Amino acid sequence: MMTRRDYLPDGFVTRTQKVGLVVQMWAPQAEILGHSSVGGFLSHCGWNSTVESIVNGVPMIAWPLYAEQTMNAALLTEELDMALKLRALPTNGTLVGRMEIEKTVRKIMEEKEGMAMRARVKELKYSGEEALSKGGSSYNSLSKVAKDCEANLLQVLKAKAQGALGA
Repeated sequence: MMTRRDYLPDGFVTRTQKVGLVVQMWAPQAEILGHSSVGGFLSHCGWNSTVESIVNGVPMIAWPLYAEQTMNAALLTEELDMALKLRALPTNGTLVGRMEIEKTVRKIMEEKEGMAMRARVKELKYSGEEALSKGGSSYNSLSKVAKDCEANLLQVLKAKAQGALGA
């Protein structure tokens, strides 16, 4: 049976044990992204990962694989400018070389482009917090949906009660 460690190069875990951490199974991603030492997030750009990154103000390196991930990556890179997309090797549509990953990580972590991206994602984080807070646009919209559901439920219950009384 192949384990997650089998996918890593020989000696990788030993060489990196003092400078990093290899999590071999599930990890509390949202909690990790909320840590102050996180400077970027290499992600497949699934919706939950995208939201968790934005909520924590972390710029992304986009590596979409399938489904809605490509659309999310385009939104993050082309519209919101809070992510950089990795370039796949010309011989394979999804394989990305390590030099490309290193170059992109350095861009996010060290260059002006990455600093500007970090500022934009922080703005988006604060904008989202404002929308979710009491009186914010998302808060108000969800409150209206809840009130509409409550009103509809009351109508249904009244109709059922009247039907039961009239029968």
